[in-house]
Amino acid sequence: MLDKDFWEERYVSGETGWDMGMVSPPLASYIDQLKNKILRILIPGCGNAYEAAYLHQCGFSDVTLIDLADTPVNNLRKKFNGASRIRIIKGDFFEHSGQYDLILEQTFFCAIDPVRRKDYVSKMIDLLAPGGILAGVLFDKQFDKPGPPFGGSAEEYRILFSSAFNLRMMESCKDSHPKRQGSELFIELERK
Repeated sequence: MLDKDFWEERYVSGETGWDMGMVSPPLASYIDQLKNKILRILIPGCGNAYEAAYLHQCGFSDVTLIDLADTPVNNLRKKFNGASRIRIIKGDFFEHSGQYDLILEQTFFCAIDPVRRKDYVSKMIDLLAPGGILAGVLFDKQFDKPGPPFGGSAEEYRILFSSAFNLRMMESCKDSHPKRQGSELFIELERK
């Protein structure tokens, strides 16, 4: 069961192999080209939220973070104490409500049981404003061990997202973290 207890146990035991200790290089490149600093941005399953720190540093004014586990949420509340431009929510993405212009994907999709991927797409549609963007990194590989992480392929993602999103970009990442070279796709999907 990939519930809050599962993820909390991973943080407490230090089993956080997904955590690169830095902003994802493809996401940093994407953020660097964004001109509108007042976009309403959501980072689901944010973990240690290096992307949020980068957004804050770059002057973005409306960033919401959500995670199930206590440890990262408590750490983020300390880290961003007094940062009024960052809102931190302890909760379930699938129960969250709001309206966003941009949702950044970084190791959240791969942490969800694949049977819930259609639910993920439906929730993204619900949370994104018309014309809103889902952008970020998905694994372009299958894993040898049972997940999480759960992998996938570009073809699978095209089928999954095509009914609800216009595909603006889905290509191999050129600037992945060294440990993820050759295994990531960058997506930019526009809500229909």
